[in-house]
Amino acid sequence: MFYGYHKVSTKEQNLDRGVDGIKSFCEKHNYPLQKVFVDKISGKTFDRPRYTVLKEDVLREGDTLVIYELDRLARNKKAICDELRYYEEHGIRVMILDIPTTTIELPEEADKMNKLITETINKVIIEIYAMQAETEMQRREKRQREGIEEKRLHGNWEEYGRKRVMSAKDFAKHYQKVIKGELGSLELMRELKMKKATYYRYVNEYKANHQ
Repeated sequence: MFYGYHKVSTKEQNLDRGVDGIKSFCEKHNYPLQKVFVDKISGKTFDRPRYTVLKEDVLREGDTLVIYELDRLARNKKAICDELRYYEEHGIRVMILDIPTTTIELPEEADKMNKLITETINKVIIEIYAMQAETEMQRREKRQREGIEEKRLHGNWEEYGRKRVMSAKDFAKHYQKVIKGELGSLELMRELKMKKATYYRYVNEYKANHQ
């Protein structure tokens, strides 16, 4: 039996591209594709409902799993290798469409040496692709952390964390009254209609940025 699996994150919109790619590949090679299982969930977890059903309840020894891209399986090198090892140990073939060597069909009369060479090439390529997938994920996370920090420094928290009552720049202007002794903190809190915790969070942020 042939089954497909595709995953997209909650922010991605290219679901059809992967599913259509798997279907087209199977049609082109006359593979009897039974079904494509799809999850729309973060790539950081293997807690995927459809993947779990496919792996634990559907796939059997002798079946083939078709994946559109390696990083649809996972973006962590160890996780990818662990999953592929599981399928190898259970006699389930995995075809990864962005690694064409994994889709090569060797003739039945091919000797053990040719099969060993093909398997070795696949493992090396998969290792490289898995490393690239993990590196890209780390870069994306780094850029995200830097972006969040940039927003915090410039007072734009609408997308991350607690929504701001006002920008850090505006608070700094009001806080000058306290620094100059024109108002006390309690009076400024009332003027800005801020709760005590919120007010002192802004004060701490101001002090951190003006040391």
